Amino acid sequence: MVNTISTGELEDKMENSEDLVVIDVLDEEYFEEEHLPGAVNIPLESIAVEARQRFDEDQEIVVYCKDEMCTASPTAAEKLEKLGFENVYDYEPGTEGWKEAGNEVES
Repeated sequence: MVNTISTGELEDKMENSEDLVVIDVLDEEYFEEEHLPGAVNIPLESIAVEARQRFDEDQEIVVYCKDEMCTASPTAAEKLEKLGFENVYDYEPGTEGWKEAGNEVES
């Protein structure tokens, strides 16, 4: 089962964790429009290959997409867990939830 993370928990981790990786799993065009501060873009279809090349299995990883209706981030989190990544979280509210909470996005 995929672990989820709340907006408050994510804000805290982004502020206090040096090893945290935040991944926007949408296509590059959406990432360029707006994304969470410091996030990297790895589209869902590339997540398995790129994550193995770029990250350690014990690294904390948060994946997200547009909003709670988007299925890309839970799918990405499941793929990462099946690959052996141990600290994966799905930020279900996505970019829209992040903005609704009053947080800034980058473009």
